[in-house]
Amino acid sequence: MAVPVQVTRRAILRPRPASDRASGRRTVPLTAFDRASTDNYIPLVFSWTAQAAPANDAVVDGLLTTVARFPHLAGRMCVDGRGRRCFLLNDAGVLVVEATAAVDLADALAHDVSKHIEQLYPKGDKERADEPLLQAQITRYRCGGLAIGTASNHVVADGQSMSFFFTAWATAVRTGSTVLPSPFTDRTAIAVPRSPPAPTFDHRNIEFMGELSRRRSYPVVPQDRIGNLSVHFTEEFVAGLKARVGMRCSTFQCLLAHTWKKVTAARDLAPDEFTQIRVAVNCRPRANPPAPMEYFGNMVLWAFPRMRVRELLSASYATVIGVIRDAVSRVDANYIQSFVDFGEVMERRGGHREDLVSAAAALGMAFCPDLEVDSWLGFGFHALDFGGGPPCAFLPPDLPIEGVMFFVRSCAIMGAVEFYVSLLQDHVDVFKQIWYSME
Repeated sequence: MAVPVQVTRRAILRPRPASDRASGRRTVPLTAFDRASTDNYIPLVFSWTAQAAPANDAVVDGLLTTVARFPHLAGRMCVDGRGRRCFLLNDAGVLVVEATAAVDLADALAHDVSKHIEQLYPKGDKERADEPLLQAQITRYRCGGLAIGTASNHVVADGQSMSFFFTAWATAVRTGSTVLPSPFTDRTAIAVPRSPPAPTFDHRNIEFMGELSRRRSYPVVPQDRIGNLSVHFTEEFVAGLKARVGMRCSTFQCLLAHTWKKVTAARDLAPDEFTQIRVAVNCRPRANPPAPMEYFGNMVLWAFPRMRVRELLSASYATVIGVIRDAVSRVDANYIQSFVDFGEVMERRGGHREDLVSAAAALGMAFCPDLEVDSWLGFGFHALDFGGGPPCAFLPPDLPIEGVMFFVRSCAIMGAVEFYVSLLQDHVDVFKQIWYSME
């Protein structure tokens, strides 16, 4: 039985003006990174026990104070006189929803969790005119516990950016201060094109939908054929996995090698078939010169480690990690500059109007035999403190794309990692049987 959630307030609220930002309206064109990103609203949901939960008013006040420093989130999408899709920085405001649930938080998270999570965040509609780019829902439980769910348009910002925003929001609520970490918001100052621009890679078919784009071969399947799974990797499991690797590696690298092997085995693919992973790579520190880590926008490209199924399943963890590292290393300063130059060439040709369609996954797509992965291990989501302590749970909605997976630090157990993946239902049972096996 679904938990009853009742909306008590729904309003568009404008940010409190920041003293260091000029007011007014201006348009900012999308960067090539923005255009290559997923054009959908990305939900995030966290919960706090009654002892750690701040008051609703404090959450809303902190949100409005913080958004004033992140003007893109308070703006809207528009099209300028040249036909370019742009951000309109007009302080139009964010959507705030307040709701109540007539049950205790623990009870709500004990039964039919996926259906309940769907009630905990706004459903942003990118097709609707004047749609707020950031939407937040505050749900209060009978016990005093709290869930905060947001939906933000990915064209505005990537995960690194939203992590910075959430940290600033938590600081505003916890301290009551208007002196907050400030983002770097100048999209014209990062990854500047050369003169003349000189792209050297086939970005038309890698980041965007060209005639040879790999995305064209991925089918769309009904949602009921996609199953969502979560795996808890303890600190001890990760340490044992690293010991088995036998060389220095990151937590992300060893877990990605492990899950790539296990998902591929569960899919029972033909030995001679190839499988690849679309790995999100933060380009901020890789650009020349590096972009500030507090840059607010999109600055992600993708690496594509690829192996034959037979070789992947028989290879050592160290070998698989080597393939992953080699692919990621190719997203270097030269590749990033080539991508920026490509965006400039397309801009001059008018390609911003309809030619550049992102190759990012569409809803319902099935990546099998491939995968897409994001690492949120470097984000501070597990430690978000709005005044009473970190969240007790991170509550991911069901992933609507088969083959998508991501890693995030556990809110409940220090040092542990939560892994979320969507697979075709035909492969779920086998994956459950082998996901902890290191064989």
